[in-house]
Amino acid sequence: MLKNLNRGVILLVNETNLEELKSVQEHIQELSELLIQVVDDGASIGFMPPMTYSEAEQYWNHVLDPNVILFVATINGQLVGTVQLHLCSKQNGLHRAEIAKLMTHPQFRKRGTARLLMQLAEERAKKEDRSLLVLDTREGDPSNHLYSSLGFIQAGRIPDFAQSANGSLDATIIYYKLLS
Repeated sequence: MLKNLNRGVILLVNETNLEELKSVQEHIQELSELLIQVVDDGASIGFMPPMTYSEAEQYWNHVLDPNVILFVATINGQLVGTVQLHLCSKQNGLHRAEIAKLMTHPQFRKRGTARLLMQLAEERAKKEDRSLLVLDTREGDPSNHLYSSLGFIQAGRIPDFAQSANGSLDATIIYYKLLS
């Protein structure tokens, strides 16, 4: 089921609602709490635990701009996941976009939410005439399997890319997908 609303597009798949947010204000508390949950659970998405509510809120208040598309997933009215599609605005990169900040609440994992969000972001990239998607993720994280299963190809590995909460430096894997 697909509906056009003022805030964006809603897609209902099984029990999961997928929606594009044009503004974060209506969902700022839920978005902030989700970000804190995934960071504190160990996700490598640019932040270190423990994360404060004010840090999370500040992030969300500055995330949207004309080249960032934010999708959220809700189950039974609870916000359980997000993904961002960053449209490249450089003249030589108007054909590509980057997947960023794919998050699923730890209590709602293994339900296909991340896969649905990724598929929605990919479809939007196609509508934006993008023929290449890129992303990176920490080596060894479960997301590596997800991205491979969605047809993303590993392009390379950068050692010591991101610091973990325990102080170790972890590699990141760069992925790409050519869109037809």
